[in-house]
Amino acid sequence: MLAEATATAASAAPHKVLKVGGYTPFTATDYPGKLAAVVFVQGCPWRCGYCHNPHLQSRTTDSPVPWAAVLARLCRRVGLIDAVVFSGGEPTMDPGLEEAICAVRAMGFSVGLHTAGMYPQRLAAVLPLVDWVGMDIKASAHGYDAITGVAHSDAPAFASAAQVLASGVAYEFRTTLHPTLQGPAQVRALAQQLHAMGVRHYALQQFRSTGCNDGALCSAPSAARLDAPLLAEMDALFDTFSYRHD
Repeated sequence: MLAEATATAASAAPHKVLKVGGYTPFTATDYPGKLAAVVFVQGCPWRCGYCHNPHLQSRTTDSPVPWAAVLARLCRRVGLIDAVVFSGGEPTMDPGLEEAICAVRAMGFSVGLHTAGMYPQRLAAVLPLVDWVGMDIKASAHGYDAITGVAHSDAPAFASAAQVLASGVAYEFRTTLHPTLQGPAQVRALAQQLHAMGVRHYALQQFRSTGCNDGALCSAPSAARLDAPLLAEMDALFDTFSYRHD
């Protein structure tokens, strides 16, 4: 089995080489219900202050972790894990993503994708190859630019969200909370907007300072202050709703 998987991976080696910034060989939290490895792809055009992987925002000349080495490690994980998740950074920024996904699918892995949706056309190209999407939704439309640092960033994000919903691919939408960025009114408005779009699976996740380079966010009190009635209201809007906090 391992020899067959290795041979298949070699034959599917991508011509557009994925630029990998990091690799986690095992996680039970990045793909719901599956044991997975995570491939962190270099590059992101947005500069969200709460980003916990700011070292992945820039794309370097050489890949810090050779994709060929990642493939070799994944070959040794066949039968030990269920899935490979492409995260980042922003995976859809990389022109080698589609071929990389095909390579790991050829090994028999399920494929997960973490995306913020800034490249709707590139996302559309890989959605048929993906089994699950974890999509970051930063805020309601008017609050996007303040978080991403990029003008009109809401438009591609919500276009991508609509594509995910139309694709039939399993998904979770999630929003990172920090009280200096989103108060209860903004959280409620976003939840209502997502519900109206047809989102059925949603999570709120508390800001964590690990990896964050924004001193103002790290030093400010980060408790979301969402009371029980608001959480109950949000729970009623979605088939599955999670509030992840310490």
